[in-house]
Amino acid sequence: MATALITGASGGIGLEIAKLHASRKGNLVLVARSQDKLLAIKYDLEQQFSIQVEVIIKDLTMENAAQEIYDYLKSKNIVIDYLINNAGFGEFGLFTSTPWEKEKSMMDLNMIALTHLTKLFALEMQTRRSGKILNIASNAAFQPGPSMAIYYATKAYVYYFSSALYNELKPNHVSVTSSHPGPVETGFMEASNLHTGNTRLLKYYPILSAEFVTKESYNAMLKGKRIVIPGFLNKVNAFFSKILPWSIVIPVTRWLQGSSKPLQ
Repeated sequence: MATALITGASGGIGLEIAKLHASRKGNLVLVARSQDKLLAIKYDLEQQFSIQVEVIIKDLTMENAAQEIYDYLKSKNIVIDYLINNAGFGEFGLFTSTPWEKEKSMMDLNMIALTHLTKLFALEMQTRRSGKILNIASNAAFQPGPSMAIYYATKAYVYYFSSALYNELKPNHVSVTSSHPGPVETGFMEASNLHTGNTRLLKYYPILSAEFVTKESYNAMLKGKRIVIPGFLNKVNAFFSKILPWSIVIPVTRWLQGSSKPLQ
């Protein structure tokens, strides 16, 4: 069975993908910053499914993190069949009021780390003519997002990057899938300060379970699909974001991101 490398594996979608892959008797390489959580997950999955789990404690916002992960796995002769770029976070607030250091870390994680890991492992997959890549993007990828401007832009990058790479690698039997869920029951909203904004998005939009998003995304990756959009309303949003003019889409997105009190 294939070995999967999963970033952001200590919770949420990353953890659920690890469980699902392990249940299919696949070995794992789990990457996150939390050593205690990863070691506990490693123990549980190895005991339950009799698989091998390698743990790498790494802050992916650091410049050489991706290369260090790749070099370590090469030294251990561990071949990655599935690369799942799940790690990411957002920041809620108007661009002029949000902290630059957090936004820089967001761009480093959501785009740079994802791209560098993909660069390193896609070349090996291309040479082997075998492999699958799953990039967890967001429904945010389909339109600009006032009040989360940089986050939406990073996910648009993931979408376009993944779609282009899908075309490049397909002749070499390597697939690249981007997944575009909306709000999910994970720690993302707290980390992004979305809950503090009391947004209409969280009030009116259905919040999907991490298990549902995982199954949809993982199965789409196995089938070699270019894109997967879990959830009916997320599919509707993606459709209308494409056909409606941005003069409508952007104000509606701003309204959804807003609370009962206007942002100042």
